[in-house]
Amino acid sequence: MERTIIADIFDPKLIGNEVCVKGWVRTRRGNKQVQFVALNDGSTIKNIQIVFDMAKFNEEQLKPITTGAAICVEGRLVESMGKGQTAEIQADKLEIYGTADPEQYPLQKKGHTLEFLREKAHLRMRTNTFGAVFRVRSVLAYAIHKFFNERGFYYLNTPLITESDCEGAGAMFQVTTLPLKEIPKDENGEVNYSEDFFGKQTALTVSGQLEGELGATALGAIYTFGPTFRAENSNTPRHLAEFWMIEPEVAFNDITDNMNLAEDFIKYCIKFALDNARDDIQFLNDMYDKELIERLEGVISQEFVRLPYTEGVKILEASGKKFEFPVYWGADLQSEHERYLVEEHFKRPVILTDYPKEIKAFYMKQNEDGKTVRAMDVLFPKIGEIIGGSEREENYDKLLKRIEELNIPMKDMWWYLDTRRFGTVPHSGFGLGFERLILFVTGMTNIRDVIPFPRTPNNAEF
Repeated sequence: MERTIIADIFDPKLIGNEVCVKGWVRTRRGNKQVQFVALNDGSTIKNIQIVFDMAKFNEEQLKPITTGAAICVEGRLVESMGKGQTAEIQADKLEIYGTADPEQYPLQKKGHTLEFLREKAHLRMRTNTFGAVFRVRSVLAYAIHKFFNERGFYYLNTPLITESDCEGAGAMFQVTTLPLKEIPKDENGEVNYSEDFFGKQTALTVSGQLEGELGATALGAIYTFGPTFRAENSNTPRHLAEFWMIEPEVAFNDITDNMNLAEDFIKYCIKFALDNARDDIQFLNDMYDKELIERLEGVISQEFVRLPYTEGVKILEASGKKFEFPVYWGADLQSEHERYLVEEHFKRPVILTDYPKEIKAFYMKQNEDGKTVRAMDVLFPKIGEIIGGSEREENYDKLLKRIEELNIPMKDMWWYLDTRRFGTVPHSGFGLGFERLILFVTGMTNIRDVIPFPRTPNNAEF
């Protein structure tokens, strides 16, 4: 008999039909007359109840059915009289695919902490919580591609291996084929990269932005969506060594166009998740964050505040609030400052603009005041910065001067400068950390809980 996935089994049209379901056992309970098994196959947060009439089955047949066991059941789908469910299956046939010894299966009991489940990353997706989180993640990934495709963007694959540091972050994972026990050196005692695979020093990318700009100045509007890497030794709930970034770049867009695109994009993704992963989000709302759905719907329904950095600093200075990090013009605002503006002062998302050039990247377009750049950060409740972007400096001389001021090696930037020599145009873009978006949409509080296999300091298992 053809299998029906559990996400589809609750279709009223199937009531009365013979069906076949396959999945993993969540719970089993009952007595000598009847046994009830909750089965889940990962397609939905909902379990289907299987009813075993013990006149048809014996205890020995059902003994292997413990939490975590994988089974196949054929039977008739009927309306359920039980509370909280619309349908159940009256079992006729049972096949055991795989058992799970109750004495050894780590997820046998309910109520495990998220920290415990992080230590069982190879199994945690089988829990209700992580099943919900990763279905939401999948829905959001689809929403991202759908949004950009509907607007004429082209999906561009930028390199994972690069010699570019993009923003001068410095914390990059080196890529090499040199023998680590006998690293070749030149006459000055420096590493001789001419003997390396690429003939130069390379690393895993921290961003696809610079290459994305090349695509935008040829195709008009592009977006990247892929993994990026930071070798920052930060063991916090907000940092990962491997994470995913979405980075659109658009030719002829100024900073206002960029802000409009960012607001439209993030509202679209949140609404798409609410429309297409409602059961999972409802579960996370009920179990972890009672205000989650209200907060998501609030973001969709409100216009984002657009606020110059200078005005934002004035608000923070006049707040009377004692911050851990001092606030002054020129300071790189911390999460506590960003969240105050969003959660306490405006009570809605804020797009902060026109930052001091000294705290922003070299490629951002300079304003006429000579002190600020056309940067933008989208700030969200409970998260702080969720999007960072800017209008890019398209003027060759200004960009060259800024590169020289920051002592960025010209040998690494000639190709980037060429885009300003040959047919330069105003253009803008931004980056959205995918995991930060998932944190917001799911209500989870640790970034390690929204990526299937987190890569953090001293953790690269599975």
